[in-house]
Formats: sequence, structure tokens, C-alpha cells
Amino acid sequence: MNIVESIQNPEWTRALRDFRSYLKLERQLSDNSIDAYLRDVSHLAQYAIPLSVAPAEVTLDHLRGLVAEFHDAGVALATQCRIVSGLRTFYRMMLINDAVDANPAELLEMPRSSRHLPDVLTNEEVDAIIATFDLSFPDQARNRVIVEVLYGCGLRVSELCNLHLSNIYADDEFLLVTGKGDKQRWVPINSYALKLMMQYIDTIRSHQRIRHGEENYVFINRLGTHLSRNYVFMFLKEAVKAAGIQKTISPHSLRHSFATELVTGGADLRAVQEMLGHEKISTTEIYTHLSHEYLRDTISTYHPHYRKN
Repeated sequence: MNIVESIQNPEWTRALRDFRSYLKLERQLSDNSIDAYLRDVSHLAQYAIPLSVAPAEVTLDHLRGLVAEFHDAGVALATQCRIVSGLRTFYRMMLINDAVDANPAELLEMPRSSRHLPDVLTNEEVDAIIATFDLSFPDQARNRVIVEVLYGCGLRVSELCNLHLSNIYADDEFLLVTGKGDKQRWVPINSYALKLMMQYIDTIRSHQRIRHGEENYVFINRLGTHLSRNYVFMFLKEAVKAAGIQKTISPHSLRHSFATELVTGGADLRAVQEMLGHEKISTTEIYTHLSHEYLRDTISTYHPHYRKN
């Protein structure tokens, strides 16, 4: 089965066929180059179809969400850049064919190699996000627990979505987390987040009909299957907007916020590395630079001589 036929959606299949014709006839690219372009755009299709988003309905936020997924998954920078280039080409074709009124990829930035961290959330902002959830609805009560666990444990969103009931060691207040490369690590969970998680399991999850093969996943959706990273990204985005927070936030931002709170508070860097599951200490050292910036900003805000002109 070729790349186009593997997409089980008529609108996306038609758009990819048009793209293949454009690359072959207008751009006169080789078969290998065409397959590479189609493969890159198929990632967008696989991202958009579960959200019921057609090719002409894709927005800049959708594109940024896809790129954020690749970033969070540790996809190589060169691969991310190639995918962005493919998306730009795809929507130029869509614009030429009058399939869209505006090009959503026009303002999509090329991923850059940088040690600068994305926006992080303060503790007050996390509380504001949590306050947007209506706990009378089971899915929103579950989402509140998810935010508490992401922020309280520093998990990657994929680690949370794949967390199993058998990974919860409630008596010891630890989670056994499976990270990149199927490497497992022990992560402490604070008593408050653990209490909320166990309440969710006992009062909400226990009343759900769960599909065969999904019984061990902690966080379950209405269909009885475990949550996707896309879902967590979308509900968090809505909550951030409802809280009136003017920052670009993804589930990974909660992980960064967790680490920033620890390093700023003076936590041992090796301990933070272990909890985050970083293979190299140099990755964790990013947070020391952020901590230094925080200290400088604090002094400049509160010391009178820093405010002198």
C-alpha cells in the first residue's frame, strides 16, 4: 500500500493525490523526493484526522501542534525542518489550486537548534488552569488530575498517556515510568496528586466500559481507550485560553515548569536529571541557565539601584 492509499480519509487522500501530481508535473521531482514529501504531509493527515480537521481547515495552531509533537518525541532537528518545508510546499500547492483562501503554513517557523526553553507556567498560572475545569463532568475531573500529574511529576505527555495501573506504587508514592527507548525510571508523586489520581481511578475510571487490551491504562477516554497526546494538547490549549494566560503552552510546558521550580528552588541537578529521565546532564543544565535569568530578573525588579537610569 502506498503512502496516499494508507490515509483512510477521502478529503486527505484527494489532497495528497493532488500534491503528488503537483510535485511530479509542476516541480518535476524524482519519485524518491515525491515519496518523501508525501510522507511528511501524511504526518499532518494522521494528526488532523482524529481531530476531524480537513486539509482546508488546518490552522497555524494545528501545524504548530504537530511540530511540537515531533519536538516532544525527540525527533531530529533536521527531520523537523524537512517536515516543515514539506508542509509549506503542500499549502503553497493548495493555495495555487484555490483549495484554501489563505496559507496556514506561511507563518510556521522553521525549528531551530536552541537551548532557550519555551514558556513556563508559574504555580499561580497552573492553579488558574485547573480552576477552569468543571469537576461535575467526569472527563474534566480526569483532566484536572492529568494537569496535576504532569506538573507534579514532570512526565512527558507520552509517558502519562502510556502510564499503567501496575506502574502506580501508592504505598511508596512512586510511579514507574517508561520513557524514551523504553527506559524505565522511578518518579516520586506528591501525596496530593496521588490522592487525586486514586480518586479518579476509584470514582470515575471504575465506572467506565474499557475496551479489551486497554484495561491496564490509567487514563481512559469515553470510548474506553487510553488517551492520545493530541487530546491532551487540545484540552490544555483550551484551558490555558479559558484561564486568560497569554503564553504558548503545550503539555511539555508543564514538564518544563516542574523542572524550573525544582532548579530555581535549589534542587540537586543530578536528582532533577534522574526524575526527568535525561540521558545527559547537559540537557538538564538548561534549567540552571533559566534559574540564573530568574535570579537576575528578581534582583532587577526589586533592587532600587537596578531601576536607576
